[in-house]
Amino acid sequence: MEMADQKTVAKTAVSNNGIQPKAIEDFDPPAKPHRNKYALAYATFASMTSVLLGYDIGVMSGAVIYIKKDLNITDVEVEVLTGILSVYSLLGSAMAGWTSDWIGRRYTIVLAGAIFFIGALLMGFAPNYAFLMFGRFVAGIGVGYALMIAPVYTAEVSPASSRGFLTSFSEVFINGGILLGYISNYAFSKLRLNLGWRMMLGVGGIPAVFLAFGVLAMPESPRWLIMQGRLGDAKLVLAKTSDSKEEAALRLADIKEAAGIPEESNDDIVKVTKRSTGEGVWRDLLLHPTPSIRHILICAIGIHFFQQASGIDAVVLYSPRIFEKVGITSSDKKLLATIAVGFVKTMFILVATFLLDWVGRRPLLLSSVGGMIFSLGSLGMCLTIINNSHTKLMWAVIMCIASVLSYVAFFSIGMGPIPSVYSSEIFPLRLRAQGYAISVAMNRVTSGVLSMTFLSLYKAITIGGAFFLFMAIACVAWVFFYTLMPETQGRTLEEMGQFFGKYTNWRSVAREIDMQRNKAVVDSN
Repeated sequence: MEMADQKTVAKTAVSNNGIQPKAIEDFDPPAKPHRNKYALAYATFASMTSVLLGYDIGVMSGAVIYIKKDLNITDVEVEVLTGILSVYSLLGSAMAGWTSDWIGRRYTIVLAGAIFFIGALLMGFAPNYAFLMFGRFVAGIGVGYALMIAPVYTAEVSPASSRGFLTSFSEVFINGGILLGYISNYAFSKLRLNLGWRMMLGVGGIPAVFLAFGVLAMPESPRWLIMQGRLGDAKLVLAKTSDSKEEAALRLADIKEAAGIPEESNDDIVKVTKRSTGEGVWRDLLLHPTPSIRHILICAIGIHFFQQASGIDAVVLYSPRIFEKVGITSSDKKLLATIAVGFVKTMFILVATFLLDWVGRRPLLLSSVGGMIFSLGSLGMCLTIINNSHTKLMWAVIMCIASVLSYVAFFSIGMGPIPSVYSSEIFPLRLRAQGYAISVAMNRVTSGVLSMTFLSLYKAITIGGAFFLFMAIACVAWVFFYTLMPETQGRTLEEMGQFFGKYTNWRSVAREIDMQRNKAVVDSN
């Protein structure tokens, strides 16, 4: 009763001062917005193109066992066959930046699926090693397109509240594709030798057809529409993919400013002075970058380099070889063990998607790399012990398998999804497509070099030594991330530039922006 009287007195006092009375409920914090169903659907369809790369990685790890027997190729040819797709994908990534600015993000995704479908058919019908390599070339171009465009499109349709969650879908589908590839290996391994591996590679083209038609039902990216002067279409997309009308208006204003469109221009079709056709982009990115753009480029290239240089493709592509080194000699058992790797990798990437917008990019990334360092050290030590032992040490075998599984788990929780999320959101609008393409190019070069040299590397310095090398690279990566990379969680795409250019002093800038935000909130109340 006394508490009710206090509420009445408080309300009366407020009313007497001429201020609108408020209920206690008015002081509750705002409810967290629900996931936007349109942004979720569009991001899912776009990111599904990444399953093409994942399937190729997973299926090649097992198919190469049978290809080597059927075509009688050497270990060097195995290395080249396995890793060359990453190099070929460079051409697709380089072309995707220009293509997506020309025909739009959506049709570029369709093009990626069509190219990969042709490549998968060529590999499935390959009569010899040379023809198989040509199929890898075509499929690689499609993979390069898909890798570059899916995260860019997703970042551009996503509201800030769930951008990390949605952009990480690309990595989720890569891992799902890897798992499907591993399962395909096991399913078709029972067929006769010259048919099994061709079925493994050929069926990868089937999802590409369905993906291409599904993407046609999606709208174009609002940022690309505005860069083409199509404000009316962009408003419709922003209204669907924003958490509120206010956020849609804010996103529209930010993109109009970046595109050089006057604030008062609200016609459905307007003239754009900074049309996104690539003029001056390479100059601003590489030849005469501002301190902010240079910092962004270093972070984007660095995170993609360390993602691959820390050894993930060695584990995913050559896991049957690793399991063979620990004493698993049966082809069926090796393929079943790789399925376990794919399952763990996929489960932990799903966990990561929900943590990205809750925990933040930096804490998740640093924790992930820290766990990878521990797992790589454990794997290197156990493989060295097994390699120098004349008897089978069951505890070392179990530790090796556990280290492989813990390594892919820690990788998937942060180092897997964050590079595509981070590098797709930090570039300014005009430079985004080409900037992200450069990042993906570094990713593919590093992946190709690692994939095409791993067998030769472990023969030169032992397999344990190879994983100690990856551990040392992961240590350097942790220092790089801690020192140079600002947190981007919850920031709009158009305000990212304020965090970059200060290099190690970005924390003070972040504090100033947060203080300004808090002051604005207080003033508005």
